[in-house]
Amino acid sequence: MVNGNEVPWLTIIGWGESGTQGLTAASREALERAEVVFGARRHLRLLEPLSTDQSADLKADLRTDLKTKLREWPVPFADGIPQLLAERGRRVVMLASGDPFWFGAGTSIVSHLEPHEWQALPSPSTFSLAASRLGWPLQDCTCLGLHAKPLTRVRPHLHPGRRLLVLVRGGDAVAELAALVESFGFADSTLTVLEALGGEHERVRTFQAAATLPDDIAHPVAVALEVAGEGPALPLTPGLADDFFDHDGQITKQPIRAMTLAALAPKPGERLWDIGTGSGSIAIEWLLAHPDNQAVGFEQNAARAARAAHNARQLGVDWLEVKEGSAVERLSDAAPPDAVFIGGGLSQALLESLWQILPSGVRIVANAVTLESEALLAHWHKQAGGELLRLELASAAPLGSRRGWKASYPIVQWRGVR
Repeated sequence: MVNGNEVPWLTIIGWGESGTQGLTAASREALERAEVVFGARRHLRLLEPLSTDQSADLKADLRTDLKTKLREWPVPFADGIPQLLAERGRRVVMLASGDPFWFGAGTSIVSHLEPHEWQALPSPSTFSLAASRLGWPLQDCTCLGLHAKPLTRVRPHLHPGRRLLVLVRGGDAVAELAALVESFGFADSTLTVLEALGGEHERVRTFQAAATLPDDIAHPVAVALEVAGEGPALPLTPGLADDFFDHDGQITKQPIRAMTLAALAPKPGERLWDIGTGSGSIAIEWLLAHPDNQAVGFEQNAARAARAAHNARQLGVDWLEVKEGSAVERLSDAAPPDAVFIGGGLSQALLESLWQILPSGVRIVANAVTLESEALLAHWHKQAGGELLRLELASAAPLGSRRGWKASYPIVQWRGVR
C-alpha cells in the first residue's frame, strides 16, 4: 500500500505451487530487484532464476546469487517478524501463499508496519484454485482456514447440501476432519482432497467421509466437503435444543435461552460476559451468532467451568474463555463487554460491582427464579429502570389417562442498560 511518492521497502508476493512460472510481471520485477527474500521452506524450494534466455553458466551464477538473498521463515511464525523488521530499509520480498490477506500471513505482517512501508501483489488463493478445479461457485462456498485452528470449527457449518472449502495442515488433519464429520452424523459427505494446486505435483482425489483415507496425502492440502447425512445440523436461530449441551441440569432451557439471546441482541464483533455460565449455553450461542464475537464465562464451580469449555469445543466455538472463581473477584480480569448476562450468582454485591466497572451503554440481562432473587431484581428495576418481565412456560404432560399443562418455575427477567 503506497503512500504518495514513497517507495515501500517490503513487497508481499502471493506465491503458488507453480513457483516463478505463475508470477505476474510486477511480481517478477519485485523479486528480481529484491535484496532479501523471505519465505517458508516449501516456497523457497520453488524459487529459481527468473530469466530463461541465459547460458547454463550464467544461470548457475544467478542461482548462486539468489541463494545469498534467501531467508527461511522460522517456526513458530511470530519468530520471523523481528527478522523481517530488521531488514527495514532494504528491498525485501516476502513470499506468502496465494492471497496474503485471505487466511494468509499478510495481516500479521502489516500490523507492525506503516501503510507506506509495504505493498502486496496477490496470486489466486487456494480457495479460488479449488473452486476452479471443481466448478463450484466460490461465492456460495463456506471457506475455512483451519491449518492452525481446531478442526472442530467446522461443526457449525455442517448442513446437508452445503459446500465447504477447508485449508488444513496435512494428511493427518484430513483424516481427523473426516472422522469428525462422521462422528457428527454426516458420514455420507464427500471429501475431495486437493494437493499442491497449481503445481506440477497437483493431485485431486475424492473419498467418502467414512472411507479409509490413503496415508500419502501431502501438504499443502485443501479439502472440499459436500455435506450429506442425517446428523443434527445447528439451526441459525437462537435456542438450540438442550441436548446439544452436556449439562448437570444447570442450563438455561431452550425457550428461555432463545428469549434471553433476543434480549442480549448480539452484533458482529461484540463481547459478552456470561456470569454463572453453567453449561456455557448462553455464551456459546452468542459466539455462534457471528464468528467475530467474543465471550467470557464466569463460573464458581470447577466441573461446570470445564464442562462449558468442552461444550464450546464440541460446537465449534473453542474461543470461549472461561474464568473459574467468584465473578465479583474475577470481573476486572476481563476486557470490558458490550453485553452482560447474569444466569447465576445474582446478588446486590454483583450488581453494584457491575455498575462500578462497566462503561455506559452496556446491555444487561439477568434471569431470576427464586423469591429472593426476584425481589432483588424488582428493587434494582425501580432503581435503575429498564424492563422487568415474568416469563411463564407450561408443557403438555400426562395427567392420569389424559393430558394437562405442567408448569415450569417462572422466570423473572430484567433487561437494562448501564
